[in-house]
Amino acid sequence: MLLLQCVVVVAVLASAFEAFAHDTDQRLVSQYQQRALAIARTVASEPTVRAGAARYSDANDRPGRGAAHESPATLAANTVRKRAETVRQSTGSLFVVVTDDRGIRLAHPDVSQLGKKVSTDPSRALSGREELAVHRAHLGEEVVAKVPVRAPGSTRVVGEANVGVSVAAVRAQAARVLWGGVGWLVAALLLGIGASVLLARRWKRLTLGLEPEELAGLVQEQEAVVHGIGEGVLAVDGHGQVTVANDEVRRLLGIPAEPGTRLDRLGLTPRVLEVVGEAEGRPVMAVVGERVLVVSARRVEHDGLDLGTLLTVKDRTDVESLTRQLDAVQTLSSALRAQRHEFANRLHVLSGLLHQGHIEGAGDYLDSLLGTGGSGSLDAPGAALPGLDTVKDPYLSAILSAKAAQARELGVTLLLGGATWVDGPVTARVDITTVLGNLIDNALDAARDGARRPSRVEVELMTVESDLHITVADSGDGVPADLADALFEEGVSTKDHAAAPGGRGVGLSLIRQIARGRGGDIRLTDPGGPPAAAEDAEAAGMSAASAPSGEADRVTGGAVFVARLPHVLPGPTAPRPDPPRP
Repeated sequence: MLLLQCVVVVAVLASAFEAFAHDTDQRLVSQYQQRALAIARTVASEPTVRAGAARYSDANDRPGRGAAHESPATLAANTVRKRAETVRQSTGSLFVVVTDDRGIRLAHPDVSQLGKKVSTDPSRALSGREELAVHRAHLGEEVVAKVPVRAPGSTRVVGEANVGVSVAAVRAQAARVLWGGVGWLVAALLLGIGASVLLARRWKRLTLGLEPEELAGLVQEQEAVVHGIGEGVLAVDGHGQVTVANDEVRRLLGIPAEPGTRLDRLGLTPRVLEVVGEAEGRPVMAVVGERVLVVSARRVEHDGLDLGTLLTVKDRTDVESLTRQLDAVQTLSSALRAQRHEFANRLHVLSGLLHQGHIEGAGDYLDSLLGTGGSGSLDAPGAALPGLDTVKDPYLSAILSAKAAQARELGVTLLLGGATWVDGPVTARVDITTVLGNLIDNALDAARDGARRPSRVEVELMTVESDLHITVADSGDGVPADLADALFEEGVSTKDHAAAPGGRGVGLSLIRQIARGRGGDIRLTDPGGPPAAAEDAEAAGMSAASAPSGEADRVTGGAVFVARLPHVLPGPTAPRPDPPRP
């Protein structure tokens, strides 16, 4: 690159100097022509020259007379030649020639040339017009000016005044001018080479010592790698401008991300902007649109030079969906395993009664099992969830049963609200499972970790035409006041972030986006709070058995979430039956 720049500098300066030399030569030729023209005009206007030229012009009309018939010595002594020589010597001209109207020399520096016709065509001047030219004659290359000589007191042309300046004098003057510019040329050359060296050093520093061929190969490799991997890659320089963005990051983040765009104009979510700003390198989960992403950002440095920040984005939407489905399967498996043990114990009791001959006792035991099949006490192991017959969708019924079994394993009682009524199958089962499962899981954790006892969670499902309304309340310690307003933002959670890879604070943000994507919403209607001393005393003094009817099934004190999912049922639901009287 340095050699190329030096060659360019030398070529530019040489071209400029050649143009300058050509222009100088043309200007000097033009100046000397104007000088010769002025001298020629002066000679042509001299009275002695005009009178002498007119006399010889008139003599040409007589036979055997005129300048052509006189000797060079006679012409040399003529006043015309004396005046011309005086002007030539005083101006330093190469020659001053005066002719008659036939081009015969009346004045010339060389006496032997007097009385002879001029070597160049005099017709233009003899026709009354001035002429500027560059000629090559017997005296050498000349810059010539020709002016007509007119008779005294008349406009009649009787000859010409021809003044010439040696081209060698012009060249000598041009050489003096050009030699004066050589110093500036050398100075410009040294300055250009010095600037090229500095530019080459800066180029070397900016390209990290890579040559152009290596840079081209690096760009090709970058295009192949960045656009060939399955992860999103976004590179931002130290000034906050996008330098690299592959198609995957544009798809995942839903942004154009053209190179040169500033980071704050990309339209990134606050969660992603926070990750880029911190650039700690740890993976963080973020929700963008309907996608669950894992984003991480790192600072990039080379030899102490800050090259910017690199953001990588991975799509975990499908993984999260599979995880939720696996959780549901595991919950159902746990519920089936608990029921298997429960039924095995009941079969052992029946077997023992029959082997001991207590046939009547075995019959009574079977009657008691059949009598409590759908409405037994919730506290009894494996008892069905009271009120589950109001949920006609088998999918929701299975999920609620599984969550009830999961709640028993956690030591929490799951209740179904008295206003629950779902009279038909739901359509958006994945969305409903995601929203309902997340709310119940959060409520179970809050009730288990809360100070209130017994630990309980209440779920209420209601359908209005094609909309499903979900209410989940727990007996936990509620949501802290400083988190109540920001609970649905990404990264905000009441749980320990370090306990989960990628951090917490994604679930509520995700299900709110799901609900809003369907035209609904999720709200925290009551943040709740920890129990007071009076409440603890009241809870200790009044058991569920001694409470008034209906009071034992009420879940109060903790957080209450309400969700609305529109268009999840095929049509208007059947009229709801009146609840049974206590």
